[in-house]
Amino acid sequence: MAAGTIRYWAAAKSAAGTAEEPYEAETLAEALDAARLRHPGELVRVLQRCSFLVDGDPVGTRGHETVRLAEGGTVEVLPPFAGG
Repeated sequence: MAAGTIRYWAAAKSAAGTAEEPYEAETLAEALDAARLRHPGELVRVLQRCSFLVDGDPVGTRGHETVRLAEGGTVEVLPPFAGG
């Protein structure tokens, strides 16, 4: 089990009620499932629209269950942003 930090941005930060929190998970899917359990409601809906960076690398269309998390890593939760 890897431990690291989830950072929430914009609408995800508002929905989670925090800018960041720790994770203990092997995969991105496990970390997000735990976040949904901790923050039922709006965050669950916001996460459906988010993109994710894991240690600075975009997850893109990869299945979240295939994205391994590293000890001391960082998951960035990025809702869609307006503008350009």
